[in-house]
Amino acid sequence: MELTANYFLGLSAALFIIGLMGVLIRRNVLIIFLCVELMTAAVGITFVTFSRETNTLDGQAFALFSIAVAAAEAAVGLALILAMSRRTRSVDIDDFRSLKD
Repeated sequence: MELTANYFLGLSAALFIIGLMGVLIRRNVLIIFLCVELMTAAVGITFVTFSRETNTLDGQAFALFSIAVAAAEAAVGLALILAMSRRTRSVDIDDFRSLKD
């Protein structure tokens, strides 16, 4: 059985939808953050799949950039979550919304 692009695109779509549902449904900031990372990984799989199908390195270069963005997002995002959770003593998204006042 040969793995075609349809399998990888289906995997990518499934991961992206799972991440999107987690962002829309969950109330925990850490879970939302992990779902955004899952969506970024799904986009990376799509880039590599299309790069493989077109026999170019463009998609792989974009995938490397998306990995770099995900690493920077993880560093900054976790620092913000840690600082805000120290202030509110919670990781609930509704507690973070109350910081606007």
